[in-house]
Amino acid sequence: MPTLIAKPTIIEAAGNKPKQIAEYAGRVNSGHTSLSLAHMKSPQGWIEPGQRPEFEEVTVVLRGMLRVEHEGGVLDVRAGQAIVAKPGEWVRYSSPEADGAEYIAVCLPAFSPDTVHRDA
Repeated sequence: MPTLIAKPTIIEAAGNKPKQIAEYAGRVNSGHTSLSLAHMKSPQGWIEPGQRPEFEEVTVVLRGMLRVEHEGGVLDVRAGQAIVAKPGEWVRYSSPEADGAEYIAVCLPAFSPDTVHRDA
């Protein structure tokens, strides 16, 4: 029988400003370890520490623009676009534009504070 996930769990985010993370599937809300799926909303000027996660992260931008810095440069991911960060790649996410950003992130395996490896 399919399992209904009635509501997400709101998770505290890293970064210089408050960002909303609503986890629908993952270690916290549903006990999934193989993947996590979260709906995120970040305000203008939000930036998080760089990270070198052990998981793959697929991000689809729904509204605004998500900036993704990486070792080779910078990519601006706009509404209707997606980006894939492979395990072991250094990335830093931010939302510099006036309306911030709204996006869905899927991590394989599931996001874990122990495997994200954020910069000090």
